[in-house]
Amino acid sequence: MFDNLSERLESAFKQLKGEGRINEINIATTVKEIRRALVDADVNYKIAKEFTDKVKEKAMGEKVLTSVSPGQLMVKIVKDELAQLMGGKESELNLTGKPVVILIAGLQGSGKTTFSGKLANFLKSKKGRNPLLVAADIYRPAAMEQLRVLGEQIKVPVYIELENKSAVSIALNAIAQAKQNGNGVVIIDTAGRLAIDEMMMKEVADIKAAVSPHEILFVVDSMTGQDAVNTAKAFNDRLDFTGVVLTKLDGDTRGGAAISIRYTVDKPIKFVSMGEKLDALDIFYPERMAQRILGMGDITTLVERAQAQFDEVQAKKLEKKIRANKFDFEDFKEQLNQIKKMGNIKDLLAMIPGVGKAIKEIDISDDAFKGIEAMINSMTPYERSNPDIIDGSRRKRIALGSGKDVAEVNAFMKQFEQMKQMMGMMNKMKGPGGMPGMMPRR
Repeated sequence: MFDNLSERLESAFKQLKGEGRINEINIATTVKEIRRALVDADVNYKIAKEFTDKVKEKAMGEKVLTSVSPGQLMVKIVKDELAQLMGGKESELNLTGKPVVILIAGLQGSGKTTFSGKLANFLKSKKGRNPLLVAADIYRPAAMEQLRVLGEQIKVPVYIELENKSAVSIALNAIAQAKQNGNGVVIIDTAGRLAIDEMMMKEVADIKAAVSPHEILFVVDSMTGQDAVNTAKAFNDRLDFTGVVLTKLDGDTRGGAAISIRYTVDKPIKFVSMGEKLDALDIFYPERMAQRILGMGDITTLVERAQAQFDEVQAKKLEKKIRANKFDFEDFKEQLNQIKKMGNIKDLLAMIPGVGKAIKEIDISDDAFKGIEAMINSMTPYERSNPDIIDGSRRKRIALGSGKDVAEVNAFMKQFEQMKQMMGMMNKMKGPGGMPGMMPRR
């Protein structure tokens, strides 16, 4: 995500490396490189120029503190201005209504249906709501079936009328059923086209007029760059939507849509969506996104994801086992499962400052833990609970059962023992009061 843009900006900041102070000449050179980087990332030239003019104005008005280098100061100014360009602060969904009606719009292939499922999962699991998904794409039976499957996966009801050819009628009937069944949120997945046309626009505008939605979310594929911004403007002119959703941010996107779209339509980006997993949906935080673009990581989001999977009661039990030096393979496997639930491994590592660039060329598969899990699953329950009994003959059997070499099993066992020792050392350093790194739920 934003790899090319991040590299170009880093190169621009190098113009100030070794400089003792900011002056008009080195600022002009740096700002020119920043503008080029933004334009190459598919940011509209007018927006890029206005942005860099603001950066230059702020930079020229700053006095460099003795503890801050010109390069560090420029990074801070660019980060602050990027955050402002993308909205300044996060924008909450309007969830006031009985029921709350959320209309989903966008072109075909932008990820509307998948996002609808993700949003339903988000509202159910994180907001305690009881959503109803509505299949209002009357042209593609596959879209209805996809929504039905998504609903089954997250245990959310889906309203479908296979024979009804009126999207407006389907939406109205779904809202009536939601009121009857006590569904607090109605999410209407509408039809899209491969390009903007009058028929699609009229249909979604008619649905809007009929149901008076509390939120209209425009879903856009961020990989389409400047075209995404142009499409957003066309939809906004017709629908006056309330927010934007950026999908496929885990793809090879240049970042132009994320940076430009807020400025162009003057509507907040509310969510960013990455991957196909139904929990892979994040609220859009402009400040955090600016940090990630500049290679500064995103520790806040990483901690929040960890907290979402954190079980305080289980953690206390684990702490006791570590204190008694009884951490075993069952505990280890449970920790792996919690990490996997947090999302894409490479994306998680990229949230740690300085790590993103280091792992750019490294292929880190989400299946990275499968070999370890296979070895643990090849152990008997008694072996998992008592690692010390695993001798040479047992290791051979574990290797055979997991499809690994004995050398790989030996290496894993050694790493596990080293990890146990390190945990014990950290625990002694921490003393009474809990394990380091254990994060209480807020």
